[in-house]
Amino acid sequence: MKLAPFIAGRYLFAKKSHNVINIISAISVIGMAIGTAALIIILSVYNGFDSLIRSMMSNVEPDLLITPAEGKTFVPEGDVYDWIYDRPEVLNMCCVLEESVFISYDNRQGLAKAKGVDWIYEEESPLADHIINGEFKLHRGDVPLALTGSGLAYEMDINPRFLSAIEIYYPSRTDDFSLMFPASSLRSVKVFPSGIFSVNEDVDKELMIIPIEIMRELLDYDDEVSAVEIRVKTGTGNRELRQLQEEIAERIGPGFEVKDRYRQNEALYKMMKYEKMATYLILIFVIIIIAFNIFGSLTMLIIEKEDDIRTLRSMGAEKKLIRRIFVLEGWMISLTGLAAGLGIGMLLSVIQQHFGIIKMPGHYVVQAYPIILSWSDVAATAVGVAVIGYIIALLPVLSRHRKWAE
Repeated sequence: MKLAPFIAGRYLFAKKSHNVINIISAISVIGMAIGTAALIIILSVYNGFDSLIRSMMSNVEPDLLITPAEGKTFVPEGDVYDWIYDRPEVLNMCCVLEESVFISYDNRQGLAKAKGVDWIYEEESPLADHIINGEFKLHRGDVPLALTGSGLAYEMDINPRFLSAIEIYYPSRTDDFSLMFPASSLRSVKVFPSGIFSVNEDVDKELMIIPIEIMRELLDYDDEVSAVEIRVKTGTGNRELRQLQEEIAERIGPGFEVKDRYRQNEALYKMMKYEKMATYLILIFVIIIIAFNIFGSLTMLIIEKEDDIRTLRSMGAEKKLIRRIFVLEGWMISLTGLAAGLGIGMLLSVIQQHFGIIKMPGHYVVQAYPIILSWSDVAATAVGVAVIGYIIALLPVLSRHRKWAE
């Protein structure tokens, strides 16, 4: 069993009579190393951006969200909410009421997603860290205030320093619609802009946050909410969060849905997952193309070593042994490139992760390209490249297999 690796190693490092074989083998090793390193680095960059997006979305999306399975609103009452509030891992719980509305500000009109929130959100929301203009405040005495996303503020020319009010309109749920006087069928409230926040483009262009009592006045509700948001304490693991989600779902009954962050924004997280998978497959395909250099060098080596093969056959070597020798020799080329690529890719990723040498162009939330090295990506890369190298090494050997059997 040790004879095949020994001979394959000698063939790999020994000088060949045709120098072009050494050159092609060296090119193969370098190509596999570059491809492997690129795969590690790019997957790590995806991890960094994924973590950045999740971190930004956590300022808008709660850890758990309770919504009605049917309908748009419900009244949060019952012992289950007291039980949730008393859980040691729960940081806070707040009620929200959301609806798409029509807004008018200083002769500009547009659509927005108005989110009414209670005093707990006003006091403890992490969105306060993303204010770029004004202040995070929803009340000034008895005067209701509003926070708007930067995209919506830019489109509507909203400025918290001005005294103009934002007028919010929504069709009345109780009054009949009048064709003669359609404006009479609209309910309206006024709020004053207090701050502008920036999380990401999708959120910034539509979200406006106002006090929940103003939202209830607009929609003609008493105690109804559209959702209950639950945030857990820092350090709560995924396992504990899943267990809490399952326990809440069991206690609250089938009339409600308890969603984690993935289910709250399933399309976004699926898109990021599929993009990373597509990038992995594209780079694996590039590595397959590079690996065909191994096919060429191994084919030339087999032709060169025909005399050695006949000698081994005359000494009683079975064709399986000869096949194993050349498969291992070709596989060693790819494994050498794999090892070098893993080392280079991991080293560069760790350096960027800790020191941020390569900077992001323009003005972004982070100054340097975010990178997070994941051992699962390292394992997926190692397995993928190793399997490709083995298959490519096997192909020229199988093409000569019948001749060795003669």
